[in-house]
Amino acid sequence: MRTAIVSDIHGNLEALVQVLADISTQSVDRVVCLGDTVGYGPNPRECVDYVMNMDACILGNHDYGALIDAEGFSAAAEQAIFWTRSQIETGPDNNATRARLQFLANLPRTIKEPNILFVHGSVRNPLNEYVFPEDVHNRRKIDKLFSMINGWCFQGHTHVPGVFTSDLQFIRPEEFDGTIPLTGTRAMINVGSVGQPRDGDWRSCYAIFEDSKVQYRRVEYDVEKTAQKIFDIPELDNFLGERIRKGQ
Repeated sequence: MRTAIVSDIHGNLEALVQVLADISTQSVDRVVCLGDTVGYGPNPRECVDYVMNMDACILGNHDYGALIDAEGFSAAAEQAIFWTRSQIETGPDNNATRARLQFLANLPRTIKEPNILFVHGSVRNPLNEYVFPEDVHNRRKIDKLFSMINGWCFQGHTHVPGVFTSDLQFIRPEEFDGTIPLTGTRAMINVGSVGQPRDGDWRSCYAIFEDSKVQYRRVEYDVEKTAQKIFDIPELDNFLGERIRKGQ
């Protein structure tokens, strides 16, 4: 099974379209989304429509915030999530609006397969827990997370791609020329972000999993077009447009 795994699209239509175009050239068997289809970005409706046609998707904290509760977000993120909620709750096509809301409401928090777990945040708290690269210095946290994993755990949420190993390492894609072999029996694999990378590279990031290895792919898109859309929406903080230019 050759699986393309995307995450953290965050309403960035230009990025998503280019990533899907790249995926179409990679002979994958399925596409899985790890959540946060919406939030921050200017095209939540369109992005949900695309994700609805993927093979599987789980719930992200921004999806949950837009649908139910925005508690715990920063001021800019909260303002964006309320605007996002207004967008997905309305629209010119009532049937499409209902379909989007029903889709988001029915998203699971995890998807479990033999030796594979898909989450948004972490195995311990699938919706909200961040696992940052610097957490490899927190043995107690990493040991606890790995005690709950049996195989490969794919996750997003931090927007920083790389592989956590049980011996307290975080392997970045560039260390292995983009393809990281999964040599142990367990690993936590962050697939990066389609719509808002935060590893210093503005290009979209997603991963392809096959045969105990993870290939990371970076995809260019019209970042200026997305940024300008954000600048043109008063409810979205200009910071959200500026940061996608820098990948931060």
